[in-house]
Amino acid sequence: AKLKSFAAKIIQLLKEWTETFPYDFQDEKSMKELKEIAHRITQCDEENGTMKKIISQMTQTLLMALSARSQYQEIREKFRQPVTDKGTILKTKPQSTQKDILSVCCDPLILAQQLTYIELERVSNIYPEDLMQIVSHMDSLDNHKCRGDVTKTYNLEAYDNWFNCLSMLVATEICRVVKKKQRTRMVEFFIDVARECFNIGNFNSMMAIISGMILSPVARLKKTWSKVKTAKFDVLEHHMDPSSNFCNYRTALQGAAQRSQTANSNREKIVIPVFNLFIKDIYFLHKIHTNRLPNGQINFKKFWEISRQIHDFLTWKQVECPFEKDKKIQSYLLTAPIYSEEALFIASFESEGPENHMEKDSWKTLR
Repeated sequence: AKLKSFAAKIIQLLKEWTETFPYDFQDEKSMKELKEIAHRITQCDEENGTMKKIISQMTQTLLMALSARSQYQEIREKFRQPVTDKGTILKTKPQSTQKDILSVCCDPLILAQQLTYIELERVSNIYPEDLMQIVSHMDSLDNHKCRGDVTKTYNLEAYDNWFNCLSMLVATEICRVVKKKQRTRMVEFFIDVARECFNIGNFNSMMAIISGMILSPVARLKKTWSKVKTAKFDVLEHHMDPSSNFCNYRTALQGAAQRSQTANSNREKIVIPVFNLFIKDIYFLHKIHTNRLPNGQINFKKFWEISRQIHDFLTWKQVECPFEKDKKIQSYLLTAPIYSEEALFIASFESEGPENHMEKDSWKTLR
């Protein structure tokens, strides 16, 4: 009788739990516990069987979610090798007739839209339990390992790899161009793409592009940069200035988040934060604040703040992409060969020769 009085609340809790954190029920032990609790509850309601129907539907939804995510993991498992390993180390400068990004898409806005499409597609495969992996290494309140530790998820790693690949792709596209005039055009093109990403609210792609452009092999191309109209780039760098804990970026992100809340169209709802910074924020929230207050009570303020951050991310990831997929452009972005760091320096030195003793020594070693 006592169990029957709050059975509905238990079902509500289990439904919320299984829908939000299905991975918690991936191992046999936790699934067995769930079934045992469900069995006890259904015994309280044998007359009309309402609870049995709700539990049956909940279990079916849980099994479908686990099946879908395990399939996604299997696909990701095949692509775990970074793209940089696929390309052979260059020993000679490529031909100028080689296909580049401008031959596939010369409109910065369209490329920014396709990058946003890819971002939203990848963000949609990140779930609350993936984000909780950041804090799951800590002991739970009963001094047992969190269940999040039981299963490793590759979703965060896959998204991080995408950021690195985009950065390296930008550097590759710039360094492999033979003629200075075309190289200048390529640099200005990516500046415009990054700017369009910023306007859309796609901060992750914007940061990846800037990261690629400030890599040493690209940054050292002084003759190329002297021909570039850098005013736009200076504005972008200002937004991504790391000083004061990325204060400028956080202000821009807050503006995009506020725009998203009042937006009527999916186009205005887009918010894609710089994922590395988002992860670090959750990590530091966990690291700086204790789980318990000095009086021994749970520090709800800490967990509420972590929850708020994750809730914001989940809201942003649910936005439907308003842009149509361009298979040709996306195929290039996801499969174009990317140079290793060594290959980038070789291409950079062949474009503009070494200028000091350190560069001359590096060039000698590379050759």
